[in-house]
Amino acid sequence: MLITRRLEFDAGHRIPDHQSQCRHLHGHRYAIEITLGGDIIRQAGDPANGMVMDFSEIKDLARRHLVDLWDHAFLAWAGDQPVVDFLRSLPGHKTVLFDCVPTAENLAQTAFAILDGVYRDSYGNHLRLERLRLYETPNCWAEAIRP
Repeated sequence: MLITRRLEFDAGHRIPDHQSQCRHLHGHRYAIEITLGGDIIRQAGDPANGMVMDFSEIKDLARRHLVDLWDHAFLAWAGDQPVVDFLRSLPGHKTVLFDCVPTAENLAQTAFAILDGVYRDSYGNHLRLERLRLYETPNCWAEAIRP
């Protein structure tokens, strides 16, 4: 069985080598879809009975380990020195530095790697992260899929 939980967050970024508008500082209303696979839990009296995982638990874990860290932050490539220097000059600015350019593809891959260790089989139902889809706009997204 596959289940999916969607969350949204706002963040800024830039793609320094881009030949169009994305080379400028800008922001997005990102959406992230977390798809988990596993067996349906069949344990009478258990709050998760009939579920693969409670959707609220999926949300809580995603927020704690990823969304709250990236929300209203500037997602920057550590090698983009002028931007990194500028962001460091802003007292208390929320910045997340990456070792790669923060494209939708790289962010989706990074988010998958972070969350893959978060969703664990705690009920014996073979739970695992199967897919993570990161929307940069309503019409553009990148998807990281378990091989």
